[in-house]
Amino acid sequence: MLEFLLLAGAGLAAGALNAVAGGGTFLTFPVLVWLGVPPISANATATLTALPGYLGSAWGYRHDLHAEGSLGLRAILLVAAFGAMAGALLLLVTPGDVFRGLVPWLLLAATALFAAGPRLLAALASRGVGQAGPGLSVLGILAVSVYGGYFNGGLGIMLLAMFGLLGHTDLHAMNGLKNVLSALLSLLSAATFVVAGLIAWQPALVLAIATAIGGWLGARSSRRIRRTDLLRLFVVAVGALMTVAFFLL
Repeated sequence: MLEFLLLAGAGLAAGALNAVAGGGTFLTFPVLVWLGVPPISANATATLTALPGYLGSAWGYRHDLHAEGSLGLRAILLVAAFGAMAGALLLLVTPGDVFRGLVPWLLLAATALFAAGPRLLAALASRGVGQAGPGLSVLGILAVSVYGGYFNGGLGIMLLAMFGLLGHTDLHAMNGLKNVLSALLSLLSAATFVVAGLIAWQPALVLAIATAIGGWLGARSSRRIRRTDLLRLFVVAVGALMTVAFFLL
């Protein structure tokens, strides 16, 4: 019962956070590891179970979704799909001990980037970097997608920063596209992980249902939330605690 409650609570919170501010993997990945799932399998399972939440929140933003910048929506999806597969395959060839050593550094990088997210986006906008051409846009989306296929933590803020480079300005549309791409990345990488037998199915079922509900609720309530800075602070605090914990393990 305790395991079920931990998974359900982490899934609900992760789905809602991914819809509103991002960072849900900071909750689901450590819970899976704490419950005894090996790190690579926990990463694969967290990626799979984030998918329903991304789909739910993307559906909540469906009326705001449109393409901006120098690339069309189809081109963005194609580049992201290629990057996701490359990242997932890279994880498959990473030895377990190597990935275990990389986890705290990945969490540290993702937490730092998440914490710096608003200032990063503001800096990109103030310097006019948001008018990047198609070539730079493809490279940027490819890099973020490879990261997302390999490790899901901090993916949301990385995508939002990249949309700034692409010239996007509509925050609701950016959030919708972020969730669509996150869903695509999770779908393709998770399919690879399923074939490789890396998914812990029993906790995955509970997390998947909970994140779907959390993502839908988060998308519906996002426009009524005024203090997203407090949500971001909470995610950063969780990420920092998890980073320290994994360094000490």
